[in-house]
Amino acid sequence: MTENNFSGFHKKKVSERQEILKKATQLSEEETALLSNGSLDLETANRMIENVIGLHSLPLGLATNFLINKKEFLVPMVIEEPSVVAAASFAAKLCRSTGGFTASASDPIMIGQIQLVEIPDLEKAIESLEKEKESIIEYATSVDPMVLVKYGGGLRDIEFRVIESERGSFLVIHLLVDVRDAMGANAVNTLAETLAPRFEKISGGKVRLRIISNLAVNRTASAKAIWTQKELESSTKGKFKGKEIVERILDAFAFADSDPFRAATHNKGIFNGIDSCVIATGNDWRAVEAGAHAFASMKGSYKSLTRYHKNENGDLVGEIELPLAVATIGGATATHPSAKIARKILGVTSAQELSCVIASLGLAQNFAALRALATEGIQKGHMRLHARNTAVMAGAKSEEIDLIAKKLADEGKVRVDRAKELLEELRGK
Repeated sequence: MTENNFSGFHKKKVSERQEILKKATQLSEEETALLSNGSLDLETANRMIENVIGLHSLPLGLATNFLINKKEFLVPMVIEEPSVVAAASFAAKLCRSTGGFTASASDPIMIGQIQLVEIPDLEKAIESLEKEKESIIEYATSVDPMVLVKYGGGLRDIEFRVIESERGSFLVIHLLVDVRDAMGANAVNTLAETLAPRFEKISGGKVRLRIISNLAVNRTASAKAIWTQKELESSTKGKFKGKEIVERILDAFAFADSDPFRAATHNKGIFNGIDSCVIATGNDWRAVEAGAHAFASMKGSYKSLTRYHKNENGDLVGEIELPLAVATIGGATATHPSAKIARKILGVTSAQELSCVIASLGLAQNFAALRALATEGIQKGHMRLHARNTAVMAGAKSEEIDLIAKKLADEGKVRVDRAKELLEELRGK
């Protein structure tokens, strides 16, 4: 697969895109058909959640141009918002000349929390627990309630934290669990419940909560890319100088990193990219978002998840780091047919590689938004794509949609009432 295979991809018909994708990723006829007809059936859906009454569909798009750690990726994205897929693909294209994205992911260590209250002597309890730590780890390895050890995972370490609350002091035990290619919730929760009675007995306290933490500070992914002044200038067709664009983006980043009101919108843009791939691959986007937003607040105020600076050549360097607890096995990743197809399209070999792709996508999305905001403004490109939705809302069909959308965008009046007027004129002719 090369970049040229997907040149002009956005201009092709859906059926043509599917054929290109089929050849590039060796999708079967059945898998390709599922992309058109909807892959999730009612029987499967009824086993996934309770009180099922039907299915709800969202568009599945494909971000192109992604070169990550010298490997080409096609990134599936499930999202309803126009301009997001196009923006990510464009951002990825602009940094290919400098090698694309460099990304890495830490070991998949999740935290299981056990809350202990009514401990007679906290200091003595911690001392006793520290002495028993190795034996508890050995015991966890021997019982291994979720068969993690078999795949190279398992309990790695135990930490102790004293928490002060309005109900007094209590002890929180952190189980640091290597969950391999799983998200880890079931494995961590089961292990916490299995070990809780031992901690209770040793400490003399009473166990309350035994649950995974979505603030996965030990399971992070990071990505980095460089956008040259030349590419930046070219991206605006010379309307702005490359050096000026770099300065404008740096000012925009400084705003987001200093003001939580701006940071909230700034980080939302990052999740336009991250969530869409997390959903496409059947992962828990709510857990990912919760962990990342908490991570963005750990310095005392809510901050940007990305960082930008100039290198020695004056080019723009973008970086991102955040917790990413995503899986390639288990849960909806194993039961949802579209999630299986998405993983096949991605071609990732582990949860860590998937994290690298998702972090790179988040950085690309953020850069694209900052570039647009700092130059022509976000609405020009966004409304051009939104015009298609508006045309459909007005009742336009097939070829009418593009004709009406172009007229709306040219006029700068992307409104349903105007779309209806244009549609009446078109049909009148």
